[in-house]
Amino acid sequence: MQNGKISSFQFLVLVIFFAVGTSILLIPGVLTNQVKQDAWIATILGLVIGLVVIWLFTFIASWFPKLTYIQINEKVFGRILGKMISFLVILMAIIYTTVLISYSGVFLITQLYPKTPMVYLNVLMALIMVMAVRLGLETIARTAEILIFVFFFLFIFLAVSISPQIDVENLEPFFQVNINPLFKSSLGLAVVTSVNSIVLLLIFPAYVKEVEKARKYFFVGNIIGGIVIVVITLLCIFVLGSNTTARQIYPGYALAKVINIGDFLTRIESLMATLWIMGLFFKVSIYFYAATFGLSQILNMKDYRPLTYPLGLIVVVLSVIIFPNIVYQQTFNSETAVSFSLVIGLFFPLLLVAVYMMRKKKLKKDPDHS
Repeated sequence: MQNGKISSFQFLVLVIFFAVGTSILLIPGVLTNQVKQDAWIATILGLVIGLVVIWLFTFIASWFPKLTYIQINEKVFGRILGKMISFLVILMAIIYTTVLISYSGVFLITQLYPKTPMVYLNVLMALIMVMAVRLGLETIARTAEILIFVFFFLFIFLAVSISPQIDVENLEPFFQVNINPLFKSSLGLAVVTSVNSIVLLLIFPAYVKEVEKARKYFFVGNIIGGIVIVVITLLCIFVLGSNTTARQIYPGYALAKVINIGDFLTRIESLMATLWIMGLFFKVSIYFYAATFGLSQILNMKDYRPLTYPLGLIVVVLSVIIFPNIVYQQTFNSETAVSFSLVIGLFFPLLLVAVYMMRKKKLKKDPDHS
């Protein structure tokens, strides 16, 4: 089904792209809307919560290093219940693939191509995604390995370019929000960056070389991705102010618009769009890979590639109709998606740990057990 393995560094790069994903453009607006100028604190707290979740995932992966999360579910829960829980993971991956493609379409028609029908842009993104997944995990990882350097070059360039307009006073006063909204916003960020990375257990550790190094890189990748989000959130508050940031749907894009160096270097928001599309592409490819590969394991298929076209078609159709309007999308992000992810990416793994502890002696006799 999937014979090749990726290097531990390639896995690190995929973790970084997954953690950053769509957050670089959307998260500052969401967090400042909830906790105003204390959004940067929420990003740090969200990073800490996320690392605890990653520790849980690596703990589970250490039991059966030769198996994917789908196969571990069947070993621990039994064949029928294991497949049912795994199917919910696949459903989550399909839904979030759809959501991300919808995000890309809405962003492109509202900011760059207002006269282009969204369905065409969604089809184009889906075709590239399907092509990448059909070429395999190694191809996606090698591409990410090259583009990560482009990503950080552009990110540092944007950060340096905007630095002359920083106003530190925009960060004051500190600690003005109650602990409840602060924790809720932090948890929402941790869901996006870490809880949803349950899908990476279809890659790690079964299809990664140097498992011990990759385990450390799982944490390092989340920390690096978290730092990127902390920096972009701080820059939005420093330059735009918390009120303006909260009103923007894409504050990261608005941030790039105000760059002005000597009236020569201006309006380079297309670079921010490039960063965002890059992160979104790899995150959506990982979700779609997890959906197709995971479903093929549930169905005991020898190859996942025959599933890419029908699932890709379903994703395109759903991406056009999933959000009737922007209010519906924001409600889904802040309420439905967080609850759904916590059940799939946190409750079921914790349940798996509990069941494993009860069946530990029997499961340790399994040849796939570490």
